[in-house]
Amino acid sequence: MAGVGEVATDRPEGVPRRVADRHTRRMSDRTDAAETRETHDRLNLFERFVEVSTGVVSRAPFFAVGVAVVVVWALSYPLWKTTTKWELAIHTFTAVLSLLLLVLLENSGRRHTEAMQEKLNVLAEGLSALMESQAADDPELAEAVEKLREAVGLEGRH
Repeated sequence: MAGVGEVATDRPEGVPRRVADRHTRRMSDRTDAAETRETHDRLNLFERFVEVSTGVVSRAPFFAVGVAVVVVWALSYPLWKTTTKWELAIHTFTAVLSLLLLVLLENSGRRHTEAMQEKLNVLAEGLSALMESQAADDPELAEAVEKLREAVGLEGRH
C-alpha cells in the first residue's frame, strides 16, 4: 500500500526499479510465449497422424505384426513363380515401410526436441531472472547473469 505522497509500485521492497521492470517485461513475454505454444499445441492432421503412428509403432504389437509379415512371406515361397519376384516383394515392402517410418519418427523427434529446448529456455530464463534479482549488490553475480544469457541465447528473446 502506498502512503500519502508515495507512488504505488508492484515491485518488492529492496528490488531496484530497473530489475523489477525487466522481470515484469519477461513475465509478460513468457505469457505471450505460452499463448503461442497453446495455439501451436493444436496439431494439424499430419501431426495427429504422426502422434498416433508413433504410439502404435513404438509398441510390442507392431513388432509382432512385423514378425508375422516376415513369417507369412517366408511361407509364401511356393506361391511365387520365381525367387526373384518373391525377394522383390519383401524388399519393396520393407523399403517403403522404412521410408514412411523414418519420416514419421523424424517428425516426432523434431517436435520432442523443440519442446525440450523450450523447457530448457524457460528454466534458463527463470534462473537468469532469479540471479538478476539478487545481482543488484553483487557485480560478480551480474556478470554471471550476462554470461548465462549469452550462453543460452536469451539476449535475443527480450
